[in-house]
Amino acid sequence: MNKGIVKFFNESKGFGFIKDEDSNKEYFVHISGLVNKVRENDQVTFDLQEGKKGLNAVNVKLS
Repeated sequence: MNKGIVKFFNESKGFGFIKDEDSNKEYFVHISGLVNKVRENDQVTFDLQEGKKGLNAVNVKLS
């Protein structure tokens, strides 16, 4: 499980980006990949799953 910070999340459009704490890479997150409701700057844990355009954050939970 990875740790990171929600860099951007647009609730009305249903997507955002999470910045990984260790690698500083940013991962796309879709609202369907959320376990908890998130806002920008929230600390989260997440898994990565291959999507259509690369790795996506899934199972995103507040930490």
